[in-house]
Amino acid sequence: MTPPHSPRRGPRRGRGRATAGVAAEPVRLRIEALGAQGDGVARRDGTEYYVAGTLPGDEVVALPTARRGQGVAARVVEALGGAQDHRPPACAHVGSCGACLVQHAPDDLYLAWKTGLVAAALARRGFRDPPLAPLRTVPPGSRRRAALRGIRVGGRVRLGFNRRHSDQVVPIDTCPLLTPALNALLAAAGDLPVVPRRAVASDVEGGLDLVLDLADAPDLGLRQKLAAFAGRAGVARLSWRQGGEAPELLAQLADPVVRIAGVPVVLPPGGFLQPSAEGEALLTAAVARGLGAARTIADLFGGIGTFGLALADRARVQVFEVDVAAVAALRHAAGRAGLGGRVGADCRDLDQRPLTARELEKFDAAVFDPPRAGAAAQAAEMAAAGGLATVVAVSCNPATFARDARTLVDGGFRLRQVTPVDQFPWSAHLEVVGEFVR
Repeated sequence: MTPPHSPRRGPRRGRGRATAGVAAEPVRLRIEALGAQGDGVARRDGTEYYVAGTLPGDEVVALPTARRGQGVAARVVEALGGAQDHRPPACAHVGSCGACLVQHAPDDLYLAWKTGLVAAALARRGFRDPPLAPLRTVPPGSRRRAALRGIRVGGRVRLGFNRRHSDQVVPIDTCPLLTPALNALLAAAGDLPVVPRRAVASDVEGGLDLVLDLADAPDLGLRQKLAAFAGRAGVARLSWRQGGEAPELLAQLADPVVRIAGVPVVLPPGGFLQPSAEGEALLTAAVARGLGAARTIADLFGGIGTFGLALADRARVQVFEVDVAAVAALRHAAGRAGLGGRVGADCRDLDQRPLTARELEKFDAAVFDPPRAGAAAQAAEMAAAGGLATVVAVSCNPATFARDARTLVDGGFRLRQVTPVDQFPWSAHLEVVGEFVR
C-alpha cells in the first residue's frame, strides 16, 4: 500500500545530493519492524536503514539522506506495496512537523509497538518477562500544555514545532492533539508583536497561562502591546523570560487554576503540568493502586502536588520538590483546602541531595516522578531503606525508568506491575508507572 504521505513516483536516477558519509543511490528495501523512534527499519548488505512513514511488510525504494547512529536515514521515493494498510494521517503537517511520526500505523500494530518500547527498555536491564499491564491511552484533542517555537512568515508571527532532527520551525495552523484553546492560540499568534524563541502555553481554568522566551527585554511599548494581545487572545496570564531566568509577569486577567482532586492550585508561570487531564487521571489511578494501604508517603519530585493532593484523603504525604514556585503554590493550595495537616511540602534538590535511607525509614511508601534523566541517586537511597515497603515510580523515559528499576530490584524490591500510559499519541514518547514491593 502506498504510504499516504509518500507519493508514488519513480526513483531518482543517478546520485542525489551529497550527504556526508552516505552514498545517495536509491535502494530497494523491505521494512522488517518499527524502530524505537517510529521509523520503519530495514536491513540490506549489512546496513540498517530507518525509513519514516513505513510499516513492517512495506516494499519501498528509498533514498539515503543522512547517517543516524550506526545506520542510515532514508526517505521513500517509490512505494512498491505492503502487507497492511496505512491509516490516513490525522494531521496535515505530517512529514514536515517532527512531532507525530506514527499516525499511519493500524491500532493493533501501534499498541504493540508502544508497549514494546517499555519491554525493550526493561529487557536491556535484565527484565526478561516484565509484568506489563495493557497500554492506557488518551484521546486526541486533550493535550493542554505545549512548548511551541516562534517564526516570522510573510510579516506575521507563526507558532509551531521543530522539524525532525532540526532547529527549523514548522509553522502549524492546527494540531489534532491540542485542546481547542491551544489551537485558538495558534490562530491568534499572527497578532503577536514579537517573535518568541519559545512559547510555553497551558490551557487551564481561567484561560491560558503563556510564557514567552524573548531574545531581549521588552521595553514599555512592547509590554503594552503584549498586554493588549493577552486580552484579545484569551490569555489569563502572560509572562516573559530570557534564557533560564524566572518568568516576569506582563499581564494577568485571571488566576490560571488547576484542580487536583478538587483542590484549586494556582499554576506558577510556566509551571510543570501533566500534558493532559485524562493522562493525569490515568497516572494518579495507577499510583494510588500501587501504593495500596500506605499511610505515610514521601512524594519525591512532587511538583505542585499532582499525586500528593490526590493521596491526601488516604494518607499523610510529604512532598519534596526543587521548584520554589511549585512548593509555594502547593503550600498555599493545601492550606486553603484545610489539608495543611495532611500534605506538607519541602523545597529540596533531590538530584544533589536525595532523601537518605535513614530519612526514608519514617515513610511506609514513596512515589517519585523525576525528569527524563531519572533519579539514579534517589533510587539508590530508596533501595537501601529497608523499612520502605512500597515504591511507585512514574517516568516519561522508559530507559531511565528501567535503570532505576534495576537499582530498586537489586536492593531487594520486586517489580509487581508496569503500566504504560500513552500521553503522547503517535510519537515515541511514553509515560510509565512501576510498582515495587518487598
